Amino acid sequence: MPRRLSDFRATDFEFRARFWIIGGIFWLGFSLYAAGDINSSLSVARWLAGAGSPDVNHYCRVILGLGTALAAAAALIRSWAEAYLHSSVVHDAKMHSDQLTADGPYRYVRNPLYLGTVLAALGLGTMASRLGFAIIVVGIPVIVYRLILREEAGLLASQGESYREYFRAVPRLIPALRPRLPVGEARPDWVDGFTGEAFMWGMAFGMAAFTLTLRLVYWYVIAGAGFAVYAVQAVRRSAPSSRPL
Repeated sequence: MPRRLSDFRATDFEFRARFWIIGGIFWLGFSLYAAGDINSSLSVARWLAGAGSPDVNHYCRVILGLGTALAAAAALIRSWAEAYLHSSVVHDAKMHSDQLTADGPYRYVRNPLYLGTVLAALGLGTMASRLGFAIIVVGIPVIVYRLILREEAGLLASQGESYREYFRAVPRLIPALRPRLPVGEARPDWVDGFTGEAFMWGMAFGMAAFTLTLRLVYWYVIAGAGFAVYAVQAVRRSAPSSRPL
């Protein structure tokens, strides 16, 4: 890995707290409504349709619909990746670099989970204010890139030449149109993949409800339910095993 990039990688603290840091960026972006700014999609809709046009809401829904599609794509990609990597690894605060996953979406892109996070930022950002949108779509990719460099350094140190070959064959964050590796023997656990990303699906479905109704209460209820499921799963993952040693 080039020396100049190694200086930009995330610290151990950033990696352990990655869920809360990314969540904090989203929270900051959405909280900027308190500064009196207007919704980013509404701002673009007014520019496209003209201020005072009866078509403003139509344009706004189209923009939010595109954002919803990105959020749904993000949830799908992350679920696909998690089905191969397992939720206990994906959501663990510790770095797991003892084995390399190179099947499923990992045949197209080295970091499908982070790709999903970036797509979610682009999609959900359309619900934020104008300044909030800028913070989300800049802040999320920056922290994601730092996390990627951190993980790649760990994998390079533990996997050596096998990871170098994978590194050279598969792109980092922009997926290849065709798989760069042959199909492996790994079998996905789709239940684990989709339930492990319940919070992402909650945000995607919540955004869809908001797009159709333009009522934030549906977003809060559905997205909140997704995070509640995630919280329950987090508690279960952190609980000590009851199996005999």
